[in-house]
Amino acid sequence: MIYLRKAEFSDLSAIMPIIVEAKKFLSGFDTDQWQRDYPAQSDIERFIENKTGHILIVNDEVAAFGALITGEDKAYTAITDGRWSNDKFDYVAVHCLAFSDKYRGQGLSRQMFSNIFSLENAQGYRDFRVDTHPANKIMQHVFEREGFIYRGMVQYEGPRRAYQLEL
Repeated sequence: MIYLRKAEFSDLSAIMPIIVEAKKFLSGFDTDQWQRDYPAQSDIERFIENKTGHILIVNDEVAAFGALITGEDKAYTAITDGRWSNDKFDYVAVHCLAFSDKYRGQGLSRQMFSNIFSLENAQGYRDFRVDTHPANKIMQHVFEREGFIYRGMVQYEGPRRAYQLEL
C-alpha cells in the first residue's frame, strides 16, 4: 500500500537518513543544491511543527519526504525571466522533496505527486508551484513529466527554476 500522510516527530529517525541520502545523491551532479546547511534537521522539525511536512509510505516504510506549504511563499513572489500564470497567493508550494535510495528510480514521484494533488485539491487548491536547481535535470524531468510548466527563475537557496501546475 502507498499513501501520503503528515509527518510526525516520531518519523524523524526515518526522514533524516532520507535527507542525508538525497544530499549525497545530489553531490554527484554539477550542483550546489543541498550541499550546505539546507535542509537541516531543524528545517525538517519546523516543517513537522508547522504541519506542512509529509511522508510517502510504501509497504509500511517511509519512502519519501516533502513539505507542502499553502498560501504565499515569499521565495516565489519575485520571479524573473518569466511569470506565474496568475498573481494569486492561493497555491501550494512543494519543497524539500527527497526519496530514499531504496525507492529512488521506481517511479514513486508519480505516486507522491498524485497523492499531493488529491490531498490539496480536496482542500480547494488547484495551483501548485515547485522549484529546483538549474543543474538538477532529474527533478526538472520529473516536474515536466507531471505536467508542471517552466515559468521563470526564483531565489530559494540561490537561483532556482520555477514550475507551476494548475489543475
